[in-house]
Amino acid sequence: MTEALDLLFNTSLWAAVLRIATPLIFGVLGALLCERAGTLNLGIEGIMTMGAMTGWLTVYLGGDLWAGLAIAAVSGAIMGLLHGGLTVSLGLSQHVSGLGITLFSSALAYYLYRLIVTVGESPPTITPFRPLDIPILSDLPGVGPILFQQTAPTYLAVAAVAILAYGLAHTPLGLAIRMTGENPHAVEAQGLNPTAIRIGAVVAGSALMALGGAFLTTAAFNSFFPEMVQGRGWICIALVVFASWRPGKALVGALLFAFFDAYQLRLQTVVEGVPYQLFLMAPYVLSIVALILVARRAEVPEALMIPYRRGER
Repeated sequence: MTEALDLLFNTSLWAAVLRIATPLIFGVLGALLCERAGTLNLGIEGIMTMGAMTGWLTVYLGGDLWAGLAIAAVSGAIMGLLHGGLTVSLGLSQHVSGLGITLFSSALAYYLYRLIVTVGESPPTITPFRPLDIPILSDLPGVGPILFQQTAPTYLAVAAVAILAYGLAHTPLGLAIRMTGENPHAVEAQGLNPTAIRIGAVVAGSALMALGGAFLTTAAFNSFFPEMVQGRGWICIALVVFASWRPGKALVGALLFAFFDAYQLRLQTVVEGVPYQLFLMAPYVLSIVALILVARRAEVPEALMIPYRRGER
C-alpha cells in the first residue's frame, strides 16, 4: 500500500500523464469542434489511424517531423470532408457515415502502409520528436521534468486547447459555430451558411483528430502498426460528454484518463497477485463512472445530429 502511494509522488508518473494525454487532447478537441457545430463524427478512430500512418510515412520517406504532422492533418481533413459531404450536404445518418469512415480510413491506412513499406521481421522505424530541454525551466525541482521536458506536439496540443476555448467563446466565428450547433436556422437568418460552417468544423475537427494519431507515431513511438490507436478515439467521444462540450474541461478529462492509465501501468509493478487485466480495465471503468456522474448535467447542443436543410423549419 505504501509503495502504491509513493507512486503518486513520482515525477515520472506525472510526466507520463501529460504525454499519454496528448493524443486524447487532440482527439477530444476535434470531436468537440465537430459536435459544437452539430455533427457527430464517429470516424475518429479511423481518422486517428490514418493520421498515425500518414504522419509516420511522411517522415519515413524523407520528410521532417513537422511535415509529418502537416500531412497527417491534411489526411484527416480529407476524411472529414468526406464525412461532412455525406452527413451535412446529403443528410445521411451520422452514425452510419462515421462508422463507415472509421472502417474505410483504418483499412486504407493499412493498405497504403503495406503497399509502400517493405515490412520485415520488425517494423521499420523513424527518429521521433525528442523531449525539449528548456533552459532553467526544465531544471526546476518537481515541475521541471513534468511540464518542461515534453515533446513539441504536447505543447501544441495544450496551445490548441487555449486557442479553441478563446475562439469559441470570444470570436464571431466561434459564435457562428456554436449557434450552428444550437439553431442553424437562426444562423441562416443572419445571412450565414450553416452547411458551410458545419462542413468547415468537421474538416478542422478531423484534422485535429489526425494530429492525435500522428503524435503516436512521431513522438510517443517511432513506428506504425494498425492497432496502435487502441480505442482512444472512442474514449475521446466519451470525453466530449464529460467535458460538457467545453475545451477547458476536455483538457481535464484527457488528463484524468491519462492519469488512470499511467498509474495502473506502475501499479502492476508493485501490486502482486492481481491479474494484469484488472489493471488494464481500471482506466475505462473509472472513466465510465466519471462520465455517469457528469452526463446528467451536460447540456447537449440542441441541433446535434439533426440534419439541416435550407429553408425548412
